[in-house]
Amino acid sequence: MKRHLLNIFIGIIILSISSCKINYSFTGASIPPEVKTISVHYLKNNASLVKPTLSQQLTDALRERFNAQTNLNQVNNGGDFDISGEITNYATAPIAIQGNQTAAMNRLTVSINIRFVNKLNEKQNYETSFSRYVDYPSSQSLASVESSILDDLIGYLVDDIFNKTAVNW
Repeated sequence: MKRHLLNIFIGIIILSISSCKINYSFTGASIPPEVKTISVHYLKNNASLVKPTLSQQLTDALRERFNAQTNLNQVNNGGDFDISGEITNYATAPIAIQGNQTAAMNRLTVSINIRFVNKLNEKQNYETSFSRYVDYPSSQSLASVESSILDDLIGYLVDDIFNKTAVNW
């Protein structure tokens, strides 16, 4: 009798587990299934100090993230998700001033303004400024560390945009 009750109990558990529908994503993206396309427009550089390759690098990285972590088809215009914007700041400044009035560290800051339009749910539309920075030793010139620092900054900014757009954080 105990064995029979145990089999019934196990059967009920298996049926209840198999009847549950669980949706999960390894990227954390929560994009509705009716959203099929995305347009990521070229991000113009409107900063007073212009790094010539930054616009293309940032635009490409954003497109690559959505391509790699979603099933959205990229289109030039008219996507269900539409991302546009511009770089608004690219600046380096001294920080961590020492006793002899020299900076121990410098900070490179990149800021961008992003406009997101969800054509299927206007409540999710936003316009937001994202800003990230990386500090580097003042003993190094910006030119010597700029490439690696920009890779980090671009990664941080793309994470922020992706999370706000696709993960709804």
